[in-house]
Amino acid sequence: MTAAENVCYTLINVPMDSEPPSEISLKNDLEKGDVKLKTEALKKVIIMILNGEKLPGLLMTIIRFVLPLQDHTIKKLLLVFWEIVPKTTPDGRLLQEMILVCDAYRKDLQHPNEFIRGSTLRFLCKLKEAELLEPLMPAIRACLEHRHSYVRRNAVLAIYTIYRNFEHLIPDAPELIHDFLVNEKDASCKRNAFMMLIHADQDRALDYLSTCIDQVQTFGDILQLVIVELIYKVCHANPSERARFIRCIYNLLQSSSPAVKYEAAGTLVTLSSAPTAIKAAAQCYIDLIIKESDNNVKLIVLDRLIELKEHPSHERVLQDLVMDILRVLNTPDLEVRKKTLQLSLDLVSSRNVEELVVVLKKEVIKTNNVTEHEDTDKYRQLLVRTLHSCSVRFPDMAANVIPVLMEFLSDNNEAAAADVLEFVREAIQRFDNLRPLIVEKMLEVFHAIKSVKIYRGALWILGEYCSTKEDIQSVMTEVRRSLGEVPIVESEIKKEAGELKPEEEVSVCPTQNLLTDMGIYVTQSPLSSSQPSKKEDDRPPLRGFLLDGDFFVAASLATTLTKIALRYVSLVQEKKKQNSFIAEAMLLMATILHLGKSSLPKKPITDDDVDRISLCLKVLSECSPLMNDIFNKECRQSLSHMLSAKLEEEKLSQKKESEKRNVTVQPDDPISFMQLTAKNEMNSKEDQFQLSLLAAMGNTQRKEAADPLASKLNKVTQLTGFSDPVYAEAYVHVNQYDIVLDVLVVNQTSDTLQNCTLELATLGDLKLVEKPSPLTLAPHDFANIKANVKVASTENGIIFGNIVYDVSGAASDRNCVVLSDIHIDIMDYIQPASCTDAEFRQMWAEFEWENKVTVNTNIIDLNEYLQHILKSTNMKCLTPEKALSGYCGFMAANLYARSIFGEDALANVSIEKPIHLGPEAPVTGHIRIRAKSQGMALSLGDKINLSQKKTNV
Repeated sequence: MTAAENVCYTLINVPMDSEPPSEISLKNDLEKGDVKLKTEALKKVIIMILNGEKLPGLLMTIIRFVLPLQDHTIKKLLLVFWEIVPKTTPDGRLLQEMILVCDAYRKDLQHPNEFIRGSTLRFLCKLKEAELLEPLMPAIRACLEHRHSYVRRNAVLAIYTIYRNFEHLIPDAPELIHDFLVNEKDASCKRNAFMMLIHADQDRALDYLSTCIDQVQTFGDILQLVIVELIYKVCHANPSERARFIRCIYNLLQSSSPAVKYEAAGTLVTLSSAPTAIKAAAQCYIDLIIKESDNNVKLIVLDRLIELKEHPSHERVLQDLVMDILRVLNTPDLEVRKKTLQLSLDLVSSRNVEELVVVLKKEVIKTNNVTEHEDTDKYRQLLVRTLHSCSVRFPDMAANVIPVLMEFLSDNNEAAAADVLEFVREAIQRFDNLRPLIVEKMLEVFHAIKSVKIYRGALWILGEYCSTKEDIQSVMTEVRRSLGEVPIVESEIKKEAGELKPEEEVSVCPTQNLLTDMGIYVTQSPLSSSQPSKKEDDRPPLRGFLLDGDFFVAASLATTLTKIALRYVSLVQEKKKQNSFIAEAMLLMATILHLGKSSLPKKPITDDDVDRISLCLKVLSECSPLMNDIFNKECRQSLSHMLSAKLEEEKLSQKKESEKRNVTVQPDDPISFMQLTAKNEMNSKEDQFQLSLLAAMGNTQRKEAADPLASKLNKVTQLTGFSDPVYAEAYVHVNQYDIVLDVLVVNQTSDTLQNCTLELATLGDLKLVEKPSPLTLAPHDFANIKANVKVASTENGIIFGNIVYDVSGAASDRNCVVLSDIHIDIMDYIQPASCTDAEFRQMWAEFEWENKVTVNTNIIDLNEYLQHILKSTNMKCLTPEKALSGYCGFMAANLYARSIFGEDALANVSIEKPIHLGPEAPVTGHIRIRAKSQGMALSLGDKINLSQKKTNV
């Protein structure tokens, strides 16, 4: 085993700026200094040995002058020193001096102070020399009977590690520990002893458990956790034992410790798939989520519930617990709420949808009353989307939901209001019976809408779906109320002139000017008759939008007025009333055109809006049947097509999901009878404890084994040339926030290389965690050196460095071999993700860093190029497949991905096929990348540039 492969137990923070002291000064301090000087000198010695210095001359000095001291700090440092100091000669024999050290260990194991005894026992767990341990065995066994629990529990650990490494030194260890366990009262000692029996002699552990299985609930949580692990392992290896222990697991679900409850619930699910067991485990998980304050714990346990739901037979059981799951919404964390709502939505059925909607309605109302929090708006948006999904899946619920949600159209948060508007638009199109209710509610809240975008949408809905004479008249009333006094230009000029004489203001606009021949508008809006003010808040909403220069809403208003006027003409037969209504609509359009051309608005009207309003005026002046069909039928058909396509897409994605979840069973598959299963067959199942341990350690070997393409050979980087005196290559293992470099160093010379050191440096957001230790390489020998690098963000990182060494017997300076750079692939940190179009647009507007990459490829097909980019960048295409289907010579698509650090990456692909260059011409165009950080945008651009060309394998 090389020095680099030795396990490091004790981590020490080393100040790198200090100068290493000389061996002579250290020797002097250790011999003649006081306790404080000796302590400092010993610390320096430990640091130097960790850095690769041998210091053989100091070993006897420390044994003579430091070892006899009784100072506790010195004793602690000595334990670290004996752990790291080389204890053998180059040929593998134990050093003679270690006999003296062994005697010191024995004295410390019999020391009256329990701290010194316990610390020494902990240190003995790390010793790997049987010759040193053998004389100490009687003293270690005696420590099992010490009065203090600290000594006893460390004695158990020492016996366990010695039995595991050198069984011949204490062959009766399991029996000894079993007897100790029976008589022991301290919880930590019992836990250590029981843990040893599980790993050393499982039968004895089961014997002990069977004697006290009814008292398990009274044990401490640390012992209960070990019992859960034992039961899982036993039942995993021998299913016939399940009946014997399942009641014990049920009892542990009631434990006072959250950790025990979590492990017991996970074990219960693996041991039994009975509905009662699943319900008990799920209920336990829900209680844990509600009671635990840590959001990370909540998210982890929610993931376990989601895993349970994935099993088809468990889903039905969880459906009954939807109301309990919704209690988690009291948590203020947005991520927890998001997962909870998604889980509830997945579990909702016709049996519980009504209760779910009631709870969500209460939550929506609650968000309105709560003082504004940074996440309140986002939470409200989530609730609106969840209610939307419920209403689409269960149309009967829409009538209960819509009135509550429509109150939020006047909300300051545009995103939540936009979601409500989208929901209302879909509901009014799909559910004919709800149209009167939605129109009535829309007219109620119309005047309170503050956002121009929401106002436009509301106008469109009212113009499209008002079908009765009364509703059309109400829409016109609301529009007049929202527009204020007309003509706008004259009234605004009068207001400015009349501000000095407020008492004359009332007579400026007589009420009869607002009456039509039909006598419909009998009252004037209080907004227009109130005294003018310089404050813009006093203006009616639509008038405010227009004076701010937003004339797109005026174009929408013109379309709406045209629709309702044409519909009014078809409903009312009296020519006089028809002309009166059309004239009213044309007056409003004309006054808006006049305002747009004047100097009153902050921005003048655009030519597009002028054309649109002029077109509407022309349509109303002619009132042709063709235009009536275009305005009142084609628009609705377009919406209907869009909603149908959206519904098909949702059904397709749900179908794909269900296909993934459904386990297909072939007719000729063998039936597995649990009672007839052999023990060795059960071992093929994955061990949950082992998997969770691997996950905690960040081990991804299982994934790599499953994917033969992701083998280690693909990740090996050659660092030096084959003709260099030292050959080196590195396997780069990326694991989330850490990179492990496993460097193979080969001495290709016939000389011994001393102090062969791998010196590394990093560029980018990378940090070298520890400096690799120096090695001595024999002629043509090889060794592995491991180096750890910490990653802080998604950015292209470069690791570079060299290998320096001394040639034994040569008087020359140190030799150096420069290594090739190791480029860390950004793709290891980027994962495909989804977001809505609105979120994509919002992020696109907010992100300040943009990188524009010119397409330079040999691919000649647009779709093929897009797929190649998606594969190379790990991004997801947000543009639906239907929008990309067909062929028209150009293509635009939005891509999105998220890094494991929570950074968003957006990209827009705009490509075309230059037809004039022939069918074999490659794709041209641009890819624009946007990200919050500069590093992310640049790194993604570099990755695209590197992978644009398709390699012919």
